[in-house]
Amino acid sequence: MFKQFLSAVLVLSSFAANAQHVLDSLLIDGHYRVYAYNPSVKVKPGASLVFVMHGSGGEPMGLVRRGAKLESHSESDNVVVVYPGGYKRYWNECRKASTAIANTQNLNEEAFFEALIGLFASKYKINKKQVFATGFSGGGHMSYKLALTMPGKIRAVSAVVANLPTDENMDCTPMNTPIPVMITNGTADQTNPYNGGEVKTTGVTLGTVRSTDQSFQYWAKLDGYTGEPAKSIMPDGDTSNDITVEKYTYQKKGKPEVTLLKVVNGKHEFVTDFDMFEESWKFFKRQIRK
Repeated sequence: MFKQFLSAVLVLSSFAANAQHVLDSLLIDGHYRVYAYNPSVKVKPGASLVFVMHGSGGEPMGLVRRGAKLESHSESDNVVVVYPGGYKRYWNECRKASTAIANTQNLNEEAFFEALIGLFASKYKINKKQVFATGFSGGGHMSYKLALTMPGKIRAVSAVVANLPTDENMDCTPMNTPIPVMITNGTADQTNPYNGGEVKTTGVTLGTVRSTDQSFQYWAKLDGYTGEPAKSIMPDGDTSNDITVEKYTYQKKGKPEVTLLKVVNGKHEFVTDFDMFEESWKFFKRQIRK
């Protein structure tokens, strides 16, 4: 009986978390693409726009509760949060080996995101120079793609539990434009291996990725940095586990910031030590101030 009651509470809680959000769609090159957002949010003209993207096999409404802390800043920080959806739950990101239909049919992700930017510019008069992207796992890979192929449209990205594809698995043509990037990866991640290698998942093949250090250094080199990054330790937000977070940052006046959050003992999951999407917003805000 208690299990049934608990299940009912969880269902109602999930419903309440999503109650203000709506799921809508855009027709892009003959394919309906979905996205979720909260139409009741009150922002002023010139607001920032943040895309928050689900992982492989996920969907927008399932990610809404994970964006709650980020969205709690919507009115105070003047930011609109949108949850785009992959085609049939997957993205056409940069991993050449991906057997997801979005990749095999080469869905036009750039057109989808350009349409979303135009739509929310019309709805909320957002500042098109303050458009950001973050995502978890496959959504992190989609964030990388936007940084590689649409740096003129995206101000900065934050990839969570995602490493860049290896050269042989890279299916995007980079524009090689400097851009601020933050990476958050766990050292105990068995899906997106911290030290690189084959991505281990069920139902779809995704190929190999670089190590976290190689991914971090890719962006650092692109943004004009050499030498060692500054290191600090983030406050321990949950002392009940064995997770610590090391922060490595390249930051210099006139250059984009590149940051790595190394989640020691972190797995392929959302941690309780800090809110990953809220931390992404903190990173994005630093870029606005520059």
